[in-house]
Amino acid sequence: MEYHTLGHSPIQISRISFGCMSLGKDQSVNSQLIKQAFDQGINYFDTADLYDKGWNEKTVGIAIKDFRKEIVLATKVGNQWKPDGSGWVWNPTKSYILKTVDASLQRLQTDYIDLYQLHGGTIDDPIDETIEAFERLIEQGKIRYYGISSIRPNTIREYVSRSNIVSVMMQYSLLDRRPEESCLDLLQQHQISVLTRGTIAKGLLLDKPATAYLGYSREEVERLQLVLQATENPTAAALQYVFRHPAVASAVVGMRNLQQLEDLLTGFQQQVTVPVLRELAEILLPLRYEVHR
Repeated sequence: MEYHTLGHSPIQISRISFGCMSLGKDQSVNSQLIKQAFDQGINYFDTADLYDKGWNEKTVGIAIKDFRKEIVLATKVGNQWKPDGSGWVWNPTKSYILKTVDASLQRLQTDYIDLYQLHGGTIDDPIDETIEAFERLIEQGKIRYYGISSIRPNTIREYVSRSNIVSVMMQYSLLDRRPEESCLDLLQQHQISVLTRGTIAKGLLLDKPATAYLGYSREEVERLQLVLQATENPTAAALQYVFRHPAVASAVVGMRNLQQLEDLLTGFQQQVTVPVLRELAEILLPLRYEVHR
């Protein structure tokens, strides 16, 4: 496994990371899958208090208990479940973050979180207050570093200029190249790592039938799929494409079974030539962010 530095921190994270949102309800299956990923060199595991109303953090906490000190554990905060459980509301306030972290620590069965991320964010948030909360948690030893999960350029710029974030998680793939317009270069200039999600575009870059995706029509998606499927390994091409930019530290990918884990690791190990990646990039015009610019 290859490892990259997480932003301006000393933390090294695996090039392929485990997006735990994909985990199911069977604890034994989850524990086996996470342990196998760890044994194969994956050391970054990403969850959130929102997922399954906290169950996802619980199952991850149980699964990593025996090797907690050897991994990089990340979770997220900012989405508050309504009392009746019917949905959630956005709450990036300092008081909420300082209170909620304790519940995450308990579910994860740990006394610290390596990377605590704001699970969203808008330009209208009390950003300085949110930053103060994360800085306080560092002082308290409850978290080591913090970042944000956002695709909004205007929000990302504010955190870049006003905070000490080490990472931004954002959707980025051959079917969503919006970060290339400005965000990737900006983050690289400030030594802030990108953690990609949606790298295989809900399976459309692997084996799912073509359908409309974001601003692309079904026909456009199919056009990209035909060229991608003609490569030696579509998984490798999808992964290697996002790794082209030096700001990208890791691709956070969901895995539901051992076969998916093995396929991803096999794809990661195969190299894809620059001409092939360039050809893939030229098939469709990249989309642009239409709002939150």
